[in-house]
Amino acid sequence: MQHTDLKRLHDLIAQGEHEQQDFKYKVTDAIKLARSVSAFANTNGGRLLIGVRDDGHLSGVRSEEEIYMMHAAAWKYCKPESAIKFETLHAEGRTIVIATVPPSANRPVFALNEEGKQTAYVRVNDENIVATAVHLEIWKQERAKTGTVTTFSDDERKLLQAISALPDSPLNRIIKMSGINRRKAIIIMAKMVRFGLVQMYFAEHSFLFRECSNSN
Repeated sequence: MQHTDLKRLHDLIAQGEHEQQDFKYKVTDAIKLARSVSAFANTNGGRLLIGVRDDGHLSGVRSEEEIYMMHAAAWKYCKPESAIKFETLHAEGRTIVIATVPPSANRPVFALNEEGKQTAYVRVNDENIVATAVHLEIWKQERAKTGTVTTFSDDERKLLQAISALPDSPLNRIIKMSGINRRKAIIIMAKMVRFGLVQMYFAEHSFLFRECSNSN
């Protein structure tokens, strides 16, 4: 049994940290752990290898308190609760917990802080990044199942022109050039991202936008 667990762990660790995998040396703060749960749930799902150092060496889960904090991260400090699954493996005399987080069908999943403030995260490569207003609007539109883009309003044309004139720019710069009300611009931008007219991607420590080549 231990040999099987060790081989599986080594196979997973060999992948390194990426969009769907994160290493946690130890759990000292359920609130911080909830950010990873939120990010995985809001993106494509993923797993936390708890008791594994950043360099891939096994440290193990050492206390019942750590196990309690793992559960608290999923069920106390995430809203709505995440459907996280915990699996315990034993290798090299150590206990490793694999916490698997499926992508949520009810995004956004928020992580809560000590004061109960809600923040949604997304997973970008091996980082947990705060979700933008555009992400939140995309999820709102997905829940409402709004229809496709067929014709453009004046405001939609203005925003698309601003994106074309300022490729690879952050949201605030595009909104300023378009002259559109911020809330309306966010709604339009979310719709354009959803339907493949605009690409949103993370670079230079922020989310940037560019017109998709097939949007013309």
